[in-house]
Amino acid sequence: MSKKKKVLVAVSGGVDSSTALLILREARYNVIAGHMKLWDYEEVGGDLYNDGRCCSIDAINDLHQLCNVYSIPLYVFDFSKYFREVVIENFVSEYKAGRTPSPCVICNAELKWKSFLKKANELDSDFIATGHYSQVEYDAAINRYLIKKGVDSSRDQSYFLWGLNQKALSRTLLPLGKYKKSDIRKIAKKLNLKTAEKTESRENCFIADDNYHRFLKEWEEKRGRHFKAGEILDERGEILGQHRGTVFYTIGQRKGLGISNPTPLYVNRIDAENNRIIVGDDRALYKNKMTLKDINWIAWENPPDKIKADVKIRYLHKAASASINITGKNSADIVFDKSQRAITPGQSAVFYNKDIVLGGGVIA
Repeated sequence: MSKKKKVLVAVSGGVDSSTALLILREARYNVIAGHMKLWDYEEVGGDLYNDGRCCSIDAINDLHQLCNVYSIPLYVFDFSKYFREVVIENFVSEYKAGRTPSPCVICNAELKWKSFLKKANELDSDFIATGHYSQVEYDAAINRYLIKKGVDSSRDQSYFLWGLNQKALSRTLLPLGKYKKSDIRKIAKKLNLKTAEKTESRENCFIADDNYHRFLKEWEEKRGRHFKAGEILDERGEILGQHRGTVFYTIGQRKGLGISNPTPLYVNRIDAENNRIIVGDDRALYKNKMTLKDINWIAWENPPDKIKADVKIRYLHKAASASINITGKNSADIVFDKSQRAITPGQSAVFYNKDIVLGGGVIA
């Protein structure tokens, strides 16, 4: 009899990862559970005991109960120091530089794969698995592991996985990619999982109330730093008002500007270096070109110089047809067939060919 393949499954305490763990167990894998402690409540706010989501006492208690019932070993890994250095500090510094970051992309590549794979090696695991709604498939014709969209288009998380390399993908199982969210809840109920009716995870797990402004303000004040007010200008350079700090604004924002104007005004540009916000009408938000940096290619080791693909410029953006012109090892210029609204520096741009992720990068 062949030995069962061993899988270290990332479990948060939510319905998705809990069900993924049991789906793999039913598929005859030798599963062990790994919970990543990513942040400290003292630093980010929230309720250590009663917040039933990732990293809380409540979530860990639910995991202990689940693993005890099924006799599955549970390990808790403290990645909080690395998470603070790599994810939170980058999140804050990007906002201070006038950019809008995608912390989940960095967290996935650096923590949930790179660091988690190191723990898998220590535990002699063949694979790691997560509860992401995406798929990983090997294409023998090109000898590459590919990321594909999940079957449930409303839950697809392939956008957040473009930073993964071939070594990581070759050892990754994503059991939820072929399911719809409604099916996962049904499976969880059938298995009598306590997590079956748990609410969805927040957009950024480390911001307890989803209030970016509060988080950024408190993070800086605890370190003796404060955001300075500055000028809000139109494209002609005329001063229209005062802002509370450039970190509290993002491209395309209309609410909270505190400006009275006959027509609606939107944030068109953030000049963090000079502490200025530049506003204009909605038409000025539409652009057909952008530059990308830090590109990671998944479908190729060496991509062609020119590529036609559908490009997403934010998670909820409908991918738009564009031409990708390679300008360097990890850089490219993108030209859309039609202008796109609110292209935002710091956000991820991900390239698709139908349901296959070709690669991705950061909007410069």
